[in-house]
Amino acid sequence: MTPELPDDELMARIARGDVFAYTALVQRHLPRVYRTAHRMLHDPSEAEDVAQDSFARLWQNAPRWNGGGAGVAAWLRRVCANLCFDRLRQRGRWSSDEAPDLADPAAGADRTAAQAEIADMIEVGLRALSDAHRAAIVLTYYEEYSNRMAAEILQLDIKAFESLLFRARKKLAVLLTQGGVLAQDLELFA
Repeated sequence: MTPELPDDELMARIARGDVFAYTALVQRHLPRVYRTAHRMLHDPSEAEDVAQDSFARLWQNAPRWNGGGAGVAAWLRRVCANLCFDRLRQRGRWSSDEAPDLADPAAGADRTAAQAEIADMIEVGLRALSDAHRAAIVLTYYEEYSNRMAAEILQLDIKAFESLLFRARKKLAVLLTQGGVLAQDLELFA
């Protein structure tokens, strides 16, 4: 069955027109590609479009796939990030749409309200960051990529990425402090 095959083998099959291999890769990687796009664009509809465009490019580029490197997952995330950057440039920044509320249903009402308030402030802070700073934060903290993987997705060397991430965290910390969020407030998410 195709879902258990490694990504490179699925890419070889996709290059030969195997729709089942393509479906297996989409099922394997779509959730993370969509989440990355949604976090960067804050628009579910645009995130769906970016995810579809990312996988359309995967289909188109399958015959030229060489394998190796960081793999299909990193390539997809790089394509996704670039498509998000293109959309952000086209619209001139963030839309006013809010990210969906992802509060823990098991948490108490007070804790849930505090988490939602802080999450809103974090979202406002993310919107105020430059596209590159936002991407560094999203890939590292929301998508939990290693610094090396995030650097590859953004097409940076590791030192440049770590410098970018340091500046992004510093800027976000300033913005959150200005909004009244303290370091101990973030412990609500632990």
